[in-house]
Amino acid sequence: MRIWKAVTIAAALCFAPAAGSAVQAQVYTEEGFRAYLPQLRAQAEREGVSQRTLASAFASLQFSPRTIELDRAQPGGTAGYSAIPPFAPYKARHVNAALISRGRSRFDGHLANLRAIERRYGVPPSIVMAIWGHETSYGAVTGDFDLLNSLASLSYEGRRRDLFSSEFVAALKMIDRGVPRSQLKGSWAGATGYPQFLPSVYLRLAVDGDGDGKIDIWNSQDDALASIANYLSNAGWKPNVPWGIEVRVPAGIDRSQLANRLQAPRCGRVHERHSRWMTVGEFRRMGISGAGLPDSEMVSLLEPDGPGQPAYLLTTNYRTILDYNCSNFYALSVGLLADAVRR
Repeated sequence: MRIWKAVTIAAALCFAPAAGSAVQAQVYTEEGFRAYLPQLRAQAEREGVSQRTLASAFASLQFSPRTIELDRAQPGGTAGYSAIPPFAPYKARHVNAALISRGRSRFDGHLANLRAIERRYGVPPSIVMAIWGHETSYGAVTGDFDLLNSLASLSYEGRRRDLFSSEFVAALKMIDRGVPRSQLKGSWAGATGYPQFLPSVYLRLAVDGDGDGKIDIWNSQDDALASIANYLSNAGWKPNVPWGIEVRVPAGIDRSQLANRLQAPRCGRVHERHSRWMTVGEFRRMGISGAGLPDSEMVSLLEPDGPGQPAYLLTTNYRTILDYNCSNFYALSVGLLADAVRR
C-alpha cells in the first residue's frame, strides 16, 4: 500500500461511480468548499463534537485541491482481469532487500514487546512488522497532508461523502480526546501514524502498547505495533495458522473444479480471483501440495499472474490481512515480507 493509500481506502474505491457521472463533471472551488462547510459542521455537532473543537477546527480549515486531484486519479472503473498488472514487479518493490533487512533489524530491537503483543493478541510478530514496513517503511514515511483539510475536501467533493464526512468527524473526536491538531498529518486519503489508521479506526482499535497511559501511534512504536495487532485480532486473526504458502499448480488441472461461485459483500473484484474454499487435503488430491498446513485447514487458491506462475494457498488469516487493505497484491506482499523477516 505504501503511504499514499489509506488503510481501508482500497475497499471504498471499489464503489466509485463510473466515469462521466454528474459528480465527476463538477468543478470544485474554494467558494463551493466554504458553502459546504456549514453542512459538515452540523453533522459534527449532531455527533457530539465539542464546541471548543468545532470552533478551532473550522476556523482553520482550508480547501485542498491537491487532495481532490489525487483522489480522482485513483482507480474506480470496471476494468476486468485483463487490466490487472502482474504481481511480480509489485512484489519486487515491496518485498525487497532493504525492507527485509530493516525489518529484521527492527524485529530484533522490538522482540520482547513483539512477543508480549503476540501473547495478548495472537498475531505473530512477523506479520505485525510486515504491515508496519509496508505501510510506512517502518515509520520513515508517514505523510504530511493535513488530515482535517483533506477529509473535509474529500467530503465536499462528494463521491464518497458518507465515508469522508464520517472520517472527518472521527478526526474531530480525536482532538476531543486530546490528540493535538498538529499531530493529525498523514496521507491525502486520511490515514495517519505508523500504522496508517483512518480516524475511525484509531478511535476504535488503537491501543496503548507501552503502558504510559497515552495512545500515540505517531511517535510510540510500541503503541503502533500493538495497535496493528489489535486491528488484526479484531478482524478475526486465527493464532498459530500461517497466512498461506506458495504452491505449484500442475499443468492441465481442471480449473472448473476450483471456480468460486460466491460473491463477496465488499471488494468483489479482489475476492473473485480466489478459488472456492476447499480443504488442504482436497487440494493435495488434485496435485497441489499444501506442505506445512494440516489436511483439514480450509484454504483458497490464488494465481496472481495466471497459470504457470507462482500460486498460493491462502488461509482465513490472509482474508484478515485483506481487511487491513483490500488488495491481493498488498496482502500477498505483507505475507511474503513477514516470511522473509521472521526470526
